[in-house]
Amino acid sequence: MLLEKINSPEDIKKLSLEELPALCSEIREYMIACCSVNPGHLGASLGTVELSVALHYVYDTPQDKLIWDVGHQAYAHKILTGRREAFRNNRKQGGISGFPKREESPHDAFGAGHSSTSISAALGMAIAAEKQQRNEHVIAIIGDGAIGGGMAFEGLNHAGSLRTDLLVILNDNQISIDKNTGALHNYLLRISLSRTYNRIKSNLWNKMSAGIQRITHRIFHSTKMAMLKGGTLFESLGFRYFGLVNGHDVCQLVKTLQRLKEIDGPKLLHISTQKGKGYEPAEKNQVVWHAPGAFDPETGKRLTPKIKADRYQDVFGETLLAMARKNPDIVGITPAMLSGSSLNIMQRVFPDRVFDVGIAEQHAVTFSAGLAANGLLPFCNIYSSFMQRAYDCVIHDVALQNLKVIFCLDRAGLVGEDGATHQGAYDLAAFRPIPNLTLMAPMDEIELKDMMHAACEPKYGPTIIRYPRGNTQGHPWRETPLSPIPLGKARCLEAGRNTRTTILSLGTIGNMATDALNELKNIGANEIPAHYDMRFLKPLDTELLDQIANNFDRIITIEDGSQIGGLHGAVCEYLHSIDYKGHIEGIGIPDKFIEQGTVIQQFAACNLTKEHLLSLIK
Repeated sequence: MLLEKINSPEDIKKLSLEELPALCSEIREYMIACCSVNPGHLGASLGTVELSVALHYVYDTPQDKLIWDVGHQAYAHKILTGRREAFRNNRKQGGISGFPKREESPHDAFGAGHSSTSISAALGMAIAAEKQQRNEHVIAIIGDGAIGGGMAFEGLNHAGSLRTDLLVILNDNQISIDKNTGALHNYLLRISLSRTYNRIKSNLWNKMSAGIQRITHRIFHSTKMAMLKGGTLFESLGFRYFGLVNGHDVCQLVKTLQRLKEIDGPKLLHISTQKGKGYEPAEKNQVVWHAPGAFDPETGKRLTPKIKADRYQDVFGETLLAMARKNPDIVGITPAMLSGSSLNIMQRVFPDRVFDVGIAEQHAVTFSAGLAANGLLPFCNIYSSFMQRAYDCVIHDVALQNLKVIFCLDRAGLVGEDGATHQGAYDLAAFRPIPNLTLMAPMDEIELKDMMHAACEPKYGPTIIRYPRGNTQGHPWRETPLSPIPLGKARCLEAGRNTRTTILSLGTIGNMATDALNELKNIGANEIPAHYDMRFLKPLDTELLDQIANNFDRIITIEDGSQIGGLHGAVCEYLHSIDYKGHIEGIGIPDKFIEQGTVIQQFAACNLTKEHLLSLIK
């Protein structure tokens, strides 16, 4: 077994070129075996095994810097850089992260949980090495649809204007989570299908010395202009383009990288890979096998438990479709999360009214603003942590112009094994200061449906509705009639008994408070605190807070968002303004990044548990 001997990249270099394909096969088998019992982002990393081996065979990390874009491409990289055994605890609490992480290994040059950052980071590192006269190679590996993100183009545009030595590897697998969309995707497909051009270039280039290669560069550029009918985007940005190379031929990759290592300046290597490569189930269904959950490695049968309740994302998808049937102005927008948001439910019925804009959150927001400015009613669905990337657009393009865009933020709160990069912790605190915005969080699936309908009413302006990943509370939401939700008004869930304490909750975490109070009732407790589902962070129900200030000496706020600036911050600010003399305590996500683990473990780390609440009450 070759893999057993690989404890660092130095061990890879001891192998002959002819042994590398066997090493790739062993890595793939090991990755499948580990991920079958400890689920992760399998499909993308199966497609980058040969690339990871070739990179570590040619370059000398950590002195040379590998910057992975869309970090779930990097499993083979982790296995090859001293974390082979640790990979068995990938994404577990106390284990290694599912994404590159600087604190975890010197071989992880730059952290990556989201997309399109590699080129900018790599350019910064390359310039730093140049300024400090360090002989380093810097390589950005961008793939899984990340090249379509606007930040990638900003990095390309800047890098191409300089002569800094930088290699960008475009791992072109034609898919992110769902199928890639957009003009750039079609452009790359056109390049990859131009076999005549690639055959001519490959045959000639391999026969030339480095000096002759430089002289004939202009001729090749003209050839591209003619054969690709419009030239190459990358060369027009100042990059020397090389491709298309088979990303699963590890020997060819090694030889190509060795040649590129000797060429200065900004270069782009375009490789073609298959997401899920080497595992038939993952090759056949790339969307499902992006992150398949547990499975039988022999048969490919997924072992994910059957969902006993609907998911919040499906409540969104089904509700939006029902609303769209009645209102032709409703359209749906998502940045590359069509199936992850369940917006594909509406797409199947109204394909011309659903827009997957690719990995481009800023564009998704401003595009939605344009739709609203000209008379449509856009529902823009973005994961909570991804929405952080479009903060400026929400302020300037939506809120400032008071345009009626309804943002539905999936994966709000704590999300589990994806860890710190994906926690939806900051949405409420970030957007609360912005004028004109309405911020809502449903306690259950019935409220989510009601809020989506309420947000369409004229009195609601631009609105954010945030809800968690995973299953609902199991209520019969489809059969439950709609209930009006007055703008900025909370609801009383428990009036309280023999108490001077009240609980204010926001969002689905309020169900934990309900369970705690039910436990007190079941044991016959004399004192039962009051409980209010706030529903709105903005506008805040100050009329209710006035009443609470007059009737309760102690307030406990509960939220699954940042306690700083969220519900706790809002309540404290208002009660201070009316000179409240009582005691206020808050339970929420503390001032630190919450690392990977199960959602239950993460809630416990934040004291967002029934046991902790009961201890406060007692």
